[in-house]
Amino acid sequence: MSERQLRLSEDEVASGLVTVVGRPNVGKSSLVNTIVGTKVAITSPVPHTTRTRVRAVLDRPDAQLVFVDTPGLHRPRTPLGERLNETASSSLEEVDACVLLVEANAPIGRGDRFIAELTPKGTVVVLNKIDRVRPGQLLAQLERAHEALGLEGAELFPVSARSGEGVDELISHLVSLMPAGPRYFPPGMVSDVPEAFFVAELVREQLINFAEEELPHSIACRVTEWEWPLVRCEILVERESQKGIVIGRGGQVLKRVGTAVRAQLPEGAYLELFVKVEKGWQRRPDIITRLGY
Repeated sequence: MSERQLRLSEDEVASGLVTVVGRPNVGKSSLVNTIVGTKVAITSPVPHTTRTRVRAVLDRPDAQLVFVDTPGLHRPRTPLGERLNETASSSLEEVDACVLLVEANAPIGRGDRFIAELTPKGTVVVLNKIDRVRPGQLLAQLERAHEALGLEGAELFPVSARSGEGVDELISHLVSLMPAGPRYFPPGMVSDVPEAFFVAELVREQLINFAEEELPHSIACRVTEWEWPLVRCEILVERESQKGIVIGRGGQVLKRVGTAVRAQLPEGAYLELFVKVEKGWQRRPDIITRLGY
């Protein structure tokens, strides 16, 4: 019997908080979704998709790990960007383990090194997107990561959030780092994100996908009415010209978004989408706070 097993009482498991940090678009949300086995955070190829701190729960008979998915740390240009950085950096406090994500298919840059300097001692480095590189390239990137990040003695795990390769090994290592303690959340709970907020995020995810790079950072969504099965969601944009892009010719974009979101909701859900112009909302702290960012 291991030392860990000896110190776990009947009502204790290996439990703790794991924060996941990295540059925008390195795959933090995708990795968290893969680890917990279900979608708890929206994803897209567009940077800064994640705007809030999302807690996702991996619950096993022997352990409960609460993963804190954060916005990507970056050089902010708006009050919204500053708020996202505050959210990400504050998540480094009082956690049991920190995971720093970097990419296997991109150079280790100044942004990665900047974030590495903020992380606590014992940070676990995860090299994501190994499915996109050849074995020889992966070995070279592993060496570069050790050298460039300056995290002496850090454990480094190559994984693919997309395929799941290497994820089990990462989970086992993180479990081994957790202290003995009670479960934070009841069995079956995979996230602390309110349903209404998650639906609004699903709408934003689909708008990002359909609108592509025309206006993703100018879109915000919030549920204004929840009388199940009726859900009304308000879509904010910053300029009148953006409203037409979001609605689409003959309302086609909104129709496609609504169809894609309803496919992810319980059967019978009725989703109404409205578009509203809120000029310069990214630069207005009152609206940023109202949106929950």
